[in-house]
Amino acid sequence: MKIVRVFKYFYFIMLLFFPWKIKRLIFINLFGYMLHPSARIGLSWVFPKKLIMHRGAKIAHFNFFKPVDLVEIGEFSSIGSLNWITGFPYDLSFQHFSNELDRRNQLIIGQHSHITSRHLIDCTNSVKIGNFSTIAGYRSQILTHSIDLEKSAQTTAPVKIGDYAFIGSQSILLKGTSIPNYAVIGAGSLVNKSFSEEFALYAGVPARKIKIIPSNWRYFKRKEGIVI
Repeated sequence: MKIVRVFKYFYFIMLLFFPWKIKRLIFINLFGYMLHPSARIGLSWVFPKKLIMHRGAKIAHFNFFKPVDLVEIGEFSSIGSLNWITGFPYDLSFQHFSNELDRRNQLIIGQHSHITSRHLIDCTNSVKIGNFSTIAGYRSQILTHSIDLEKSAQTTAPVKIGDYAFIGSQSILLKGTSIPNYAVIGAGSLVNKSFSEEFALYAGVPARKIKIIPSNWRYFKRKEGIVI
């Protein structure tokens, strides 16, 4: 088994350096991935169980995906460089999370959304990012699992980010939180509960509503995803 595992990882490492056209064919025919002809993956370790990349979707260089059951990237959405996508696979043979039968180990990104650089996204439970949203700056964390001290057990809950949302640099979103459409999370904020009011700025440790944001700001009316 150890020899097989070493050979498998050697094969994966070699595959990283193949030209994209060849790598794409291998991904589709051997891995069963669904990749639009215009989708593209750079020099990144991306081997989830199931990968769906729609028209214009991109994953840049030097990203690392630990075992994830599903990664789906919508049209013209992108993941920048040096991001760490992690998670604990759904497998009832493990003791961890074995009582959470509805847990989904997945990352789903809508259309025209962008994850920039050097973020950590924990997909032990589902992480869903809506359309035209941005995980901005550097070193934000999205965490879907933690230790429940009362129960002395690791537990999970999904995280959801709505449409046209903006997550500022070095923010932390804890398990079970939800960010509404047209919301802004200020840089360095700790989100430990769900919010529902749209067109609002939430910031602080822990985050709270700071003020209402004008709905006519151009960010909320974009027809294309990446802000240039």
